[in-house]
Amino acid sequence: MKNFTKRAAVAAALGMAFVSGTIISAEAGAGDYEFQLVSKELKTGVPAEITVRLVHKPDGKPVTDAVIFTTRLDMAPDGMETMTTPVEKLAAGEPGTYRFKAQLTMEGGWAFSLAAKVQGEPDTVQGKLLIKALP
Repeated sequence: MKNFTKRAAVAAALGMAFVSGTIISAEAGAGDYEFQLVSKELKTGVPAEITVRLVHKPDGKPVTDAVIFTTRLDMAPDGMETMTTPVEKLAAGEPGTYRFKAQLTMEGGWAFSLAAKVQGEPDTVQGKLLIKALP
């Protein structure tokens, strides 16, 4: 009878560990990630290189395996949401950074919107970063 009780206790402990692990991973989400601009001010008139860092907020570590599948660069901060410019993805830089090239045709505020998938994360990570275009 003692062996049966020990096995039941071990099974219950393993079951609780599994449930606990599931709850912890369910609490993680797309909100645990943050896009950050390396430089918030860029020049107009020349192709600008926009470098973005993706960080896992709980531990501050860079996310190196994200797949950025949507980008948009527009002048919504200055009330001109329809004023857009194409964005071209460049080769990766430092670990956790993602590089893009765009022509900032006007001075002012630009909004750079991104959407990415992070390995193991079911939700899409989204961000909107503000860039100031200077002469």
